[in-house]
Amino acid sequence: MNPPAATSSLEPLATVMDAQPFMVLTGAGISTPSGIPDYRDSEGVRRGRQPMMYQEFLNQGEARRRYWARAMLGWPRIRQARPNAAHLALAQLQAAGRIAGVITQNVDTLHDQAGSPGVIELHGSLHWVRCLDCGQRSERDAIQQQLETQNPYLAGVDAVQAPDGDTLLDPAFEARFQVPHCPHCQGTRLKPDVVFFGENVAQATAAQAWSAVHEAGGLLVVGSSLMAYSAFRLCRAVVEQGKPLLAINFGKTRADALLDLKLEQPCDQVLPWLAERLKG
Repeated sequence: MNPPAATSSLEPLATVMDAQPFMVLTGAGISTPSGIPDYRDSEGVRRGRQPMMYQEFLNQGEARRRYWARAMLGWPRIRQARPNAAHLALAQLQAAGRIAGVITQNVDTLHDQAGSPGVIELHGSLHWVRCLDCGQRSERDAIQQQLETQNPYLAGVDAVQAPDGDTLLDPAFEARFQVPHCPHCQGTRLKPDVVFFGENVAQATAAQAWSAVHEAGGLLVVGSSLMAYSAFRLCRAVVEQGKPLLAINFGKTRADALLDLKLEQPCDQVLPWLAERLKG
């Protein structure tokens, strides 16, 4: 592990978090060292094309074909990604009772793989697929096998990786793509078990996150611009309760005016340092 560039600048973070366990809210920035692209630049502006919208996916067969063609090529990168030092440090902090738990906007399950128990996944998990017709869930790997069998012409096609298992695929490859069928009912309206843009976070999940933040001593944001309201509202709730709101994030966040402390340093260096600093 490389030490953070300016260790002295991190002492205020350790001092505040030493008082009582915080909840930690993570975004795409914690997974970029694991090779998964993030959504926004340092100004909080979205990179690349507009994401698939929920109503578009729900109502248009062509949209589902476009999504699954790109996802077929993007899934291997997500499946092969492994937790980095930041994920592992949070698991260590939680095991030591130094943080209360983890809420994540990410859909890559890297916190689970790192050993963090009870992760609250605000936006679901790409490792599962849900049928919009019968409601049954299937493992993403099983759907991937079906996709590769039905669409051998895409084998070896090189596509640029995009956030959340998406890719930048030439539309010419999409026209004859065969969408997957539900293994339970044979329906063709399969959707990754994640929250799309334009879709609401499940009520039970939102309530669980709200309760966790309410009971914690404060909130540490890691690698998130907080542009999604589901995350920003948790920050606002912490501030309204008079609790500390901290962030480790490069660039602008939606909550900059609310933050008590912000560090623009690599989270995969800062969090291992913090875990070591708060040990024992």
